[in-house]
This record gives sequence, structure tokens and C-alpha cells, in this order.
Amino acid sequence: MTTSKRTVVLGASPKSERISNQAVADLKAAGHEVLPINPVAETIHGLPVTASLSGVSGAVDTLTMYVNAARSSAMQEEILALKPRRVIFNPGSENPELEGLLEQAGVEVENACTLILLRTGQY
Repeated sequence: MTTSKRTVVLGASPKSERISNQAVADLKAAGHEVLPINPVAETIHGLPVTASLSGVSGAVDTLTMYVNAARSSAMQEEILALKPRRVIFNPGSENPELEGLLEQAGVEVENACTLILLRTGQY
């Protein structure tokens, strides 16, 4: 049995100083299938980058958010259409309105840090 989880990283950055960049690296190192989303980057940590959520097909275990509430609200239809099992709102990405819509759609919502969840075995 595998514990690998297919994770979409919304707001993934190619800049090494960004937390979303570290999340891509740590998720990959932990053996998860990682799909970075960034409108302009081509690769992050050797992984191909998808420009938008509409470019993601197939089941998604986790969508981890690294965009602010204004950006995620503008993408709420794409986020809901993705139908992830859960969405992690990392610090600074909280969006109570979107969180409520996701919960109504049966999606597990978590306000947490992906890096801490990974490093403490709670991911």
C-alpha cells in the first residue's frame, strides 16, 4: 500500500526563498506526486509546471494553497471543479468564504502549514 498523495501546489514559485518552493521540494522528497501551478514558470525542482488549475486532470488528494484570498476567490470555480479530497490553506492564504464553499461541497479544509504537516508526519 502506498502513502503517496497527489498534491497540487497552487502558487508554486521557482524562487528558492519562497515557502511554496520548499513545499514542492519537500513533497517531492517525501515521494508524493506533485503538480506545481504557476502561470509563467516551466519547471520547479525538475517537475513540469502547469499554468492553471484547469490544466490538471485526474483525481487530486490535496490542493495546498499559496495564494492570497483575492486570488483564490477569483479562481473559486476552478478550485471547486478540481474536486480535491482536501484543501490546505497555508498561513497567509486563508479565505473563509472559499473555505465554506469547499466544506459545503464535501471537501476537507485545513488551516495549516504543509511544511509542518510533512515534517511532523501529519501529512
